[in-house]
Amino acid sequence: MHISRRKTRQIAVGRVKIGGDAPVSVQSMTSTDTRDVTATVEQIRRLEQAGCELIRVAVPDMDAAEALPKIKAQMTVPLIADIHFDHRLALKAAEVVDCVRINPGNIGAWWKTAEVIKAVNDHGIPLRVGVNGGSLERHLLEKYGYPTAEALAESALNAVHALEDVGFTNMKVSLKASDVHMAMDAYWLFAQQSNCPLHIGITEAGTAMTGAVKSSIGLGWLLTNGIGDTLRVSLAADPVEEVKVGFEILKSLELRHRGINVIACPTCGRVEIDVVRLANELEQRLGHIKAPLNVSVLGCVVNGIGEGKEADIGIAGGEGVGILFKKGKLVRKVPMEELMETLIQEVESLAKEKEAEGADDSAVAVAANEGAGEPPWALSGQAVGYPSDHRSTLGREIPVLPNKR
Repeated sequence: MHISRRKTRQIAVGRVKIGGDAPVSVQSMTSTDTRDVTATVEQIRRLEQAGCELIRVAVPDMDAAEALPKIKAQMTVPLIADIHFDHRLALKAAEVVDCVRINPGNIGAWWKTAEVIKAVNDHGIPLRVGVNGGSLERHLLEKYGYPTAEALAESALNAVHALEDVGFTNMKVSLKASDVHMAMDAYWLFAQQSNCPLHIGITEAGTAMTGAVKSSIGLGWLLTNGIGDTLRVSLAADPVEEVKVGFEILKSLELRHRGINVIACPTCGRVEIDVVRLANELEQRLGHIKAPLNVSVLGCVVNGIGEGKEADIGIAGGEGVGILFKKGKLVRKVPMEELMETLIQEVESLAKEKEAEGADDSAVAVAANEGAGEPPWALSGQAVGYPSDHRSTLGREIPVLPNKR
């Protein structure tokens, strides 16, 4: 299967390009009180170390907005300000940050949005239009009765059309819901109608495990269908975990190749080494590596080399001895007590070689619109069976998805 990415306009959030032929970027949001500069910067540094490429902070009041310059001065990746309700916070944040996020469902009257547009325009930074199933405009809730994919798409399209009507196009859009189907449908509907770059995510996805599963299903489906230019995996967990899961989703789809990819057997009655402990220790100790490497940890000497033949390097163990192999070929036997340290040293050495060769994830990221044939998102709404008689409040057509059964 080959993924053909949706071609979108490209914007720049600081030094990170989003959309166009740029790789799908991974972002997260701090969970600290933004007014606590020390705690926020400490968490940002951990996120940067994990590979996070854009970081968003909540700006609930003017004290938080006034803390932004101190935070911005101590970070290396672009800073995004998350604004709700009070547009004046967006005006203040625009003086410092690399992008401002507003929600059309709660920012208020149009003149407030117009002031935000002027502010971000004056400072040469983009806007993120963030639509959320939990905070849709009142007239859309009255129209649809409750949050739906169509309501989310209409809210986002109305905002985008209004901004485009005044000549503003430096924006990205998100249409998030905690319901996986609703989020997928909303993004799909929007993608039929606009070439704005999309920030994708399943909001309020849940705990580390539940949220990772929901996000993998929802974001995986969108990405497989070419939809998504930047993403956040929303977890009720340490934000660093969001970054890890985000990259794992992209790596599993071969959209990004960054860091180590651990191949570990699921264990069975034949294993003679602690595969679970070794695999987890490996991920933890090698999380700093950026060069793309497949590393195997297998519990069976008999099948180890064969099962790990696609790996760059790996180990297998049994009967008191382990083996080290590279590209499916035996390198040497290693005493069991030295197996992990030997693998760590070998992976570190291999990573340095790859980094010296200039290998990085951007070089192997899948470019937008790469590949032959028409991707699914390029089909018209009518062509896939969407009625075209439903219109937004601004007169733009929105295809309606058929009812699920």
